[in-house]
Amino acid sequence: MKNTLKVQRAILDLTQENLAKAIGVSRQTINSIEKNRYVPSTVLALKLSAIFKISVNEFFTLEVED
Repeated sequence: MKNTLKVQRAILDLTQENLAKAIGVSRQTINSIEKNRYVPSTVLALKLSAIFKISVNEFFTLEVED
């Protein structure tokens, strides 16, 4: 699963720390999501979508392997 978290964060000028505090997770969780090492829960994905005012579908995409 890929996401646009790092790009969206830059658009709003949010640090990983500030975003983490806003949604109640650790900075390490934000870092792991950005690096595609952690797939967020549905609740967390909805919180991120609300912060960035984009749909979950716009935020996360599945990688399709050939």
